[in-house]
Amino acid sequence: MSRRASCSFGQVKIEKGRRVILKVDLSVAGGQQLEKNQVEFIFGSGAMLSGLETVLAGLEKGAKREGVLKAKDAFGNPAMHPLKTMKRSEFPKDLELKIGEKLVAKGVNDMNVIMQIEKVGGDEVDVRLVHPLAEKDIKYAVEVVQVTDPRPPPMPAAALELEEDK
Repeated sequence: MSRRASCSFGQVKIEKGRRVILKVDLSVAGGQQLEKNQVEFIFGSGAMLSGLETVLAGLEKGAKREGVLKAKDAFGNPAMHPLKTMKRSEFPKDLELKIGEKLVAKGVNDMNVIMQIEKVGGDEVDVRLVHPLAEKDIKYAVEVVQVTDPRPPPMPAAALELEEDK
């Protein structure tokens, strides 16, 4: 009687540095759809919402997850968003600037930019650039399509024209 040995390599799990293809459906909880698409990214590169990366860590091809990310987990703590110093003359003259007040401006590609006043002094105003969805919970549904190692395999010595140790 002969027995066949089976060899199984198992599925590649999502971890830092892995190339991930994902079907993703994101919307504001109870509101507008933000994205419904297939995306490809390198896990851990900062290309995906940090809270969603936490959900995805360790998953394999075929895994599905859905839920709601709390605002702070989706876009991070607004207090950690970037600061920018602007000239007072860049604001309307008659506008009274109050610390903590949020202003909306048009940015690149007509995207809304929220600027929270942090400090007003003389000719300068420090504003925090806050993501427009920073205070919104995000509903997600994801399916892992593929997980691969993007690093190429090592080149054989012969291909590099190196002598092999004998």
